[in-house]
Amino acid sequence: AVPLSQPAVDSYQIAGQAHAVAYDISLAKMQAASGFTHARLYVSFTNNSYRVETWNKTSNTWTATGDTTGLPQGMGFGFGTLATPPPNTQGTIGQASACLDDSNAAIANTSCVMFNSRGIPIDGMGVPTGGDAVYLTDGAGVYAVAVSIAGLPQMWWTPARSAAWQKQ
Repeated sequence: AVPLSQPAVDSYQIAGQAHAVAYDISLAKMQAASGFTHARLYVSFTNNSYRVETWNKTSNTWTATGDTTGLPQGMGFGFGTLATPPPNTQGTIGQASACLDDSNAAIANTSCVMFNSRGIPIDGMGVPTGGDAVYLTDGAGVYAVAVSIAGLPQMWWTPARSAAWQKQ
């Protein structure tokens, strides 16, 4: 019975991780608004990890506001061979743009969903954007946490082999 239950456990594990990413995106939005600053979800593809960071206006630096969360073994950030994003989320499938360091230079192998002090998703130049997404996969399925222009994270799921997106 244990070997037969492993696919179900894996499915619950990636779903739980996608919910955690969506929660942290919402947390970044709330921290930006409550602190009258910028906040972001910082994703590291190199370490398969993510964390929430806020902009410290006094020191002009990004500061982690909590622990860094690593993805479980067998799971990673990506969308495999899929070529179509979830409906009404992005023009073309892709992770949110690269994070910027304290001097506004792109950080390799990263992705950030950033919010301004009004809780609106913005790009690295401060321009409102509604096409950010974070994709997670375990090889069997792909979860997308897409952020609308209103800053609301929406979760989608599809099998890894075909883009049959289902809103979660």
